[in-house]
Amino acid sequence: MNEVEFNDNIDELFTTIEDAIDELEADVDCEISGGVLTLKCPDGSALIFSRQTPSKELWLAARSGGFHYTWKNEEWYCARTEQTLVEMLDEIGREQIGEALIIN
Repeated sequence: MNEVEFNDNIDELFTTIEDAIDELEADVDCEISGGVLTLKCPDGSALIFSRQTPSKELWLAARSGGFHYTWKNEEWYCARTEQTLVEMLDEIGREQIGEALIIN
């Protein structure tokens, strides 16, 4: 994946996450600034998604830790947890938002 494809992929992902937030019952605020998407959760915590263009990674900071994702087999994959972003957002959403954050 080249840099343009990476940035297009992240832009699409951020839009997908924002759309998923709109479908939740919970009150979650979204803010995008400088390649960072911040979700402010009802419990006062935050999920912070950060575009890492030089390494072509997506980083996620959550209460449960920091995670680095690479694009593998057409999805974002965390080598440390051996889970996809979709799987982890389900779990992390339940922990911090109170309901699953489902992205497709």
